[in-house]
Amino acid sequence: MKDYNIALALRQVAATQSEQIALVAREGKIWRQWTFHDLNRNSEGFATALHLRGVRQGDRVMLMVRPSMEFFCLTFALFHLGAVVILIDPGMGYRNLLRCIGSVRPDILVGISKAILFSWIFRSPFVTVRKRIQIGRAPWSMGPGLEPAEGQEIEGRAFQAGQNDPAAILFTTGSTGPPKGVEYTHGIFHAQLRLIRDYYGIGSGDVDQPGFPLFGLFATALGAKAVIPDMDPTRPAQVDPAKFVTTLIQHQVTYSFGSPAIWNVVSRYCLDEQIMLPVRKVLMAGAPVPGELVDRVRRVLPEKAEIFTPYGATESLPVASIEGREILGQTWALTRIGRGACVGKALPGVHIRIIEPGPDVVASWSEVRELPPGEIGEIVVQGPVVTRAYAFDEHATRKAKIVDGESFWHRMGDMGYCDDQQRLWFCGRAAHRVATARGMMYTIPCEAVFNEHPLVRRSALVGLGPWGKQQPVIVVEAVEPIRDQKRFVAELRQLAMANELTLDIEQFLLHPGFPVDIRHNAKIFREQLAQWAGRQSRLQCGC
Repeated sequence: MKDYNIALALRQVAATQSEQIALVAREGKIWRQWTFHDLNRNSEGFATALHLRGVRQGDRVMLMVRPSMEFFCLTFALFHLGAVVILIDPGMGYRNLLRCIGSVRPDILVGISKAILFSWIFRSPFVTVRKRIQIGRAPWSMGPGLEPAEGQEIEGRAFQAGQNDPAAILFTTGSTGPPKGVEYTHGIFHAQLRLIRDYYGIGSGDVDQPGFPLFGLFATALGAKAVIPDMDPTRPAQVDPAKFVTTLIQHQVTYSFGSPAIWNVVSRYCLDEQIMLPVRKVLMAGAPVPGELVDRVRRVLPEKAEIFTPYGATESLPVASIEGREILGQTWALTRIGRGACVGKALPGVHIRIIEPGPDVVASWSEVRELPPGEIGEIVVQGPVVTRAYAFDEHATRKAKIVDGESFWHRMGDMGYCDDQQRLWFCGRAAHRVATARGMMYTIPCEAVFNEHPLVRRSALVGLGPWGKQQPVIVVEAVEPIRDQKRFVAELRQLAMANELTLDIEQFLLHPGFPVDIRHNAKIFREQLAQWAGRQSRLQCGC
């Protein structure tokens, strides 16, 4: 039987690249580095220490540790033991954080002292936790934190994982509802590693600087060096570009995965300071990436550098991909006039279909009607990187999955279409559609029309009123304070009248700053904007 345990990847790399640098991270005020031998030794040492503390195969272990050597090694150690690692973005806010913790029923908490203290203060979500294991010391703690055990071996061999054995629970961003825990298997992680290695050509000899720490784990598993940037990963839009760029140059980083919000800040800084970066591959994901940003990033990279904008979701990543040259040369001009955002072709082994939007639950693929190229519908995907279920949430699982014989399709929750070149075009979230008396309106195509105005930073289509009779409204975040609002609104109305997609939009509202998701700082919370727009409309009419 093939062993799919993802922890094996680190052990295999350590066997061939023992003394090569695997990880660079800041500890306090000092930058430190570890070889692949160091990471593997610490990982196995942590596995022994955790086993001695009672962690066993199948335990759901909530890991609350900052991006660090410990984070990397503890994650691989838990995989080694066959435990299920639970990772939650701490920046999602206390209410969501507590709800998420309670929803996945953790057995064990492994965390820094603040996380342990947090679990004692807010006890209810942690009621299933039978053991708390502290990493590092704190003034109020009674003893030392967990350290890698040396000179001891775990009884028996490491967990031999099958393709469908659970490995982790990761959470969605919650851009269209409460975040949900997604069940990952060892087989899915293997499929993701294979795609990253083969499709994007990443592996030994590369240097990664991930804007999202979890992706640094993929780097080390592929034999690449990971440089953890000096930034708060929960606030990518607030990245200090000078610090981010310093490590890119100092370590001659060859590729970097991050939110468009990071690269928006970094590219502007580089152009202002006339800095060219050594990075040969940039992957931007988490929200539609405008061609203007692709072009700006291109100008601070080497001539042959590649910029990719992978499409996917926590439940299935990556699904499709497109390179920057194709965006700038072929698709961006169409995006600007309302054709949607082209996210490229399906990756190897992944299948994409467009279906007629169905009810909340579609029990079988036989109930589905596929749509022809060019027709907007619901995006569904199938393949080895597609997750099967949400943790402890059968209802959400039934809503998101469509059974097809021995397999299934995942409903992305997105609207889009495929063109005659089999490229996928993203038109927005299904939950964000605006259903007017004259038909359906989609966010990404409509917003593109107004984003052409030089004073518009970004716009958002929302609907007011009952479904099927909604009034479309465009909410705008401006580049700078608007002095003459009447003139500005008149110019927006002219843009609306010049495109058949937006002819019915007559109401425009200015918003001081859009609410966005924590993880990428790029996905717009349109539900919140719709509530705000409703209040503004009532105020304007004196209701």
